[in-house]
Amino acid sequence: MGGHEAIDELLADAGVDGLRLRGALALLSGGRWWTLADLVRETATSRRTIESLLRVLPLEHRGDHVRIPIDQVNRYNAGIDTDISGLGNPVAGMVAAHAETLERLETLIAGAPRGRHALDHVSATAETVLRRALLLGRRFWLPGARLLCVGDHDLTSLAVRMVHPEVEVAVADIDDRILEYIDAQDLGVRTRWADLRLGLPPSLRGWADLAITDPPYTPEGIGLFAARAAEGLRDRDQGRILVAYGASERTPMLALKVQKALFDLNLLHEAIFPHFNRYHGAEAIGSAADLYVLRPTTKTWPAIAARLDRLATAIYTQGPQAVESAPAAAPDEAAVTAFGPHLLAGDWPRGLLPQVPRTRLATLLAKPYAADPERVAIAVPAGLEAALPRLLLATRARHVRVLTAGPVADTVADLPALAALLAPVYRLAAEGHVLDAVRLPPPDSGPERVVRRIMDSAHGKVANAWREALTEPGPAGTAGLTKRQARAAVEEAAPWALDATPLELPLHRLAGMRARTRSQIGASTTT
Repeated sequence: MGGHEAIDELLADAGVDGLRLRGALALLSGGRWWTLADLVRETATSRRTIESLLRVLPLEHRGDHVRIPIDQVNRYNAGIDTDISGLGNPVAGMVAAHAETLERLETLIAGAPRGRHALDHVSATAETVLRRALLLGRRFWLPGARLLCVGDHDLTSLAVRMVHPEVEVAVADIDDRILEYIDAQDLGVRTRWADLRLGLPPSLRGWADLAITDPPYTPEGIGLFAARAAEGLRDRDQGRILVAYGASERTPMLALKVQKALFDLNLLHEAIFPHFNRYHGAEAIGSAADLYVLRPTTKTWPAIAARLDRLATAIYTQGPQAVESAPAAAPDEAAVTAFGPHLLAGDWPRGLLPQVPRTRLATLLAKPYAADPERVAIAVPAGLEAALPRLLLATRARHVRVLTAGPVADTVADLPALAALLAPVYRLAAEGHVLDAVRLPPPDSGPERVVRRIMDSAHGKVANAWREALTEPGPAGTAGLTKRQARAAVEEAAPWALDATPLELPLHRLAGMRARTRSQIGASTTT
């Protein structure tokens, strides 16, 4: 069967959802040449469905572009509005008035660090990011409001600051490259590192009025990111959470599982804007996602606590932390036993050193231990390597042994950079799957002394440790700064660090502290 019969059958099988296919027919009949990816994104229809349509159509080809021949367009052009998702786009008419912002966002998105496969990164279009910012202003009263972006590979934070400079915006993200890129735009966005499987940064808990997230599209990922977004709200009565989520029209049961993860958190679905978000990629779901507006209820908070108590780290669709990935290999038990640890952190085999106390990685990052153990062994599974610098700073043990899933040289993207970052605290040595970090004696003077004080106070606020170090006497009895001078010096050098702990700062902020303290100390010795 082919020709018109096959097309009619395809449209009949689509039923009431056939509008998207008729929209694709109208686009192909309009005289313009289309790539498969552009058709998918324009119609918000899965790649498989568009491919099934293209297989039965008479098409002209020009490279990877296609169209219905001009002499046949009258047979297929239904004369309908091809933007079938217009009802899900309440701010479409506002985009034209922000042409300069849209152009700037296109440039920023094009120049951003490339997405990471294992983190399910797919870039939203510049228009999508702009429309998110416009929708926030159209739906909510923003003067004095705070917005938390729970993950921000799409750079929504920058769009909001451009369109609504009156809004305070913060980003929590696992990718240090994204955080550095956002900071480099100098738009006043507060950046914090976070692996949400291990916790939300302390400075962002109970901080925001609104939260927005475009999480991994698994029930586990949606549930975790939505729960962390709720943790970030200070307004538990009027606060809202916006979540992007998309699924193929072919997989309604998967979408139901994701929606159930949101219902399990007792979040009220106030609105769903269909196909609001469009992407460069993600063709399996039509390069599109809906936008959910969620409101917490009084039952949300106990549901979140229960959800986080049974937290799983596998939340992605790809990579070593994919939901369907193979179980992680057990750490090298011999390397741990020979080390003789006083504390085991992470997921270790149940029968290994049963007399040694254990803690979770999230607990290690969340609170300091009253007694500093002499030796700590940390198991870092594949997919959690970004936490490694923070895990080393979180313990004040004299010797830390880290067991990685793969060889350290492969697991740590830039081992020399990590060694340089931690040089004020540790001497690092790597062999095979083992990374040893031996704590160095604290320096007596210089900027390293200040940086060491800050890094040794990993669970405390950076500003407090920095000020205290500047007020201490220097070498040969030289006087330190007064408390007022120290406070002013820190506020001038690092306004981004005033309420943050070292564990939540992006790596480029930590790496830059030595230069900033060097200039402070140089200035103090000349006054």
